[in-house]
Amino acid sequence: MTAIAINGATGRMGRTTALLLLEDPRFQLKCALTHQQSEHLGQDIGMLSGSSKLGVPVTTLSPDSLEEVDVIIDFSVPSGTEALLDTCVTQNLGLVSGTTGFSEQQLNKIERAANEIPILIAPNMSIGVNVSFRLIEQATTMLGSGVDIEVYEAHHRNKLDAPSGTAKRMGEIVTSVREQNFSDEATSAQSETLCERKPIEFHSARGGDVVGEHTVTFFGKGERLEITHRAASRTNFAAGAIQAALFIAQKLNQSAIGMYSMNEVLGLS
Repeated sequence: MTAIAINGATGRMGRTTALLLLEDPRFQLKCALTHQQSEHLGQDIGMLSGSSKLGVPVTTLSPDSLEEVDVIIDFSVPSGTEALLDTCVTQNLGLVSGTTGFSEQQLNKIERAANEIPILIAPNMSIGVNVSFRLIEQATTMLGSGVDIEVYEAHHRNKLDAPSGTAKRMGEIVTSVREQNFSDEATSAQSETLCERKPIEFHSARGGDVVGEHTVTFFGKGERLEITHRAASRTNFAAGAIQAALFIAQKLNQSAIGMYSMNEVLGLS
């Protein structure tokens, strides 16, 4: 049985992940972490997630809060993920993070930690989304450079980063196939400034309770191709995170340090 902690446990993804973990006999949820200003501190994570009382109160990160943990599933904010790294390295814990919006400095710190422990970072852990990543790669290769590409994404009104981490990853796949620099070739179309379009443009919408929708459109001459993924609930993301946690637990037991992605988890690499 793998002992799990959730960082960002009181958020939408944290609660959904906790609920699935409580139903999975391969795991034991040992710790539920949140930020210091959370109104849910001290509440039982089982009851907060919509299940029965588990006896695991929501708490903040401390030197001894992760003593009995094997792997941390992280759905927090970049600073929350960064705060975990030293403890993960010191206590030899595996890390699975679906957090997005990291700065270059934070990504460098994560990469240094991956020299000591197994880490999986993924902007989206849905199996369907990761299959769509592969389809986008194949379509970009087959259609060549003669098409314009637009990336449309929509999320709930409280999502802070735009474009989403998933949308950015889709754009990065395109520029990688084309051997281009992502920052040079991509732009947000949500600007009042008139300018010549770049090869990749992003469109972001925020509203209501939209879980997540992403469409990549390839505009050619006389035709267009669209690859779309729509999430109806957060369960698929949480299920992917749990599958990733099992993968990282195996790497931890094998002392197989390094940075991993959902490609390795799903056998897509």
